[in-house]
Amino acid sequence: MGYFPEFHVLGRETFLTPVEWVDGWPRVGPVRKRHPAPTAWHPVEPPPVRDDFDTADLAPHWISPRRRPDGSWSLKERPGRLTLTATGDTLDRPGHTFVGRRQQHHDCRVAVRVDPGTGRGGLSVRMDEAHHYDIEVGAGTVSVLARIGPVRQCLARHPVPSGEVTLTVDIRTTDVLPPTVIADGPQGLGVRAGGPDTITFSLGGGTPVRLVELDGRYLSTQVATGFTGRVIGMYATEGTVAFDWFDYAPAEGADR
Repeated sequence: MGYFPEFHVLGRETFLTPVEWVDGWPRVGPVRKRHPAPTAWHPVEPPPVRDDFDTADLAPHWISPRRRPDGSWSLKERPGRLTLTATGDTLDRPGHTFVGRRQQHHDCRVAVRVDPGTGRGGLSVRMDEAHHYDIEVGAGTVSVLARIGPVRQCLARHPVPSGEVTLTVDIRTTDVLPPTVIADGPQGLGVRAGGPDTITFSLGGGTPVRLVELDGRYLSTQVATGFTGRVIGMYATEGTVAFDWFDYAPAEGADR
């Protein structure tokens, strides 16, 4: 028997295509990667690679699951920084403080500059409360955590001095984790392809310290269900955490 080899991580996409009326019936398409826009349209500019949080309000591409209470975030408390105040002590239950944006490219890099102060927070790659990978800083330690269904585990720890640190997530579809060996069957020992991508968590900027690489299949529609896709963003689970900037950059040549 075969198996379904694809894992979807970007969620449901929306496409626009021309519609013409022919003999009283609509004729749709074809769907192309690019269509010339009518002169009356004003397409929304794509978000910049870096958000320095120096505006009066958050840009429209920033989203939060379910709701974003006014007291959970601020751009005024520390001007030039986004401060997040914890409304829950874990990302495993609804009600936590999270501000993120959709993953829009299969290959991309995300980084934040964060000052945890006396709190705890970081960067999460999220499908839902039961499926997310997190890199967080607090109490002088950077940790990488994985939640997959009923399993939650800390996979890496690294000490850091107090103050600001840079946390980085790289998602790539090339040179992915080794394939998984499956059990003996009628045709003998087999090898099944690995996940759709590899998600790497690192500490630092220019020459980051690689902490751990994780299989991306567990943050996919086929595992977590749903259709909204991954969201990558900042969170706080203890105290108040300040973020100086957030970078999201597709890999060179990456497709949406």
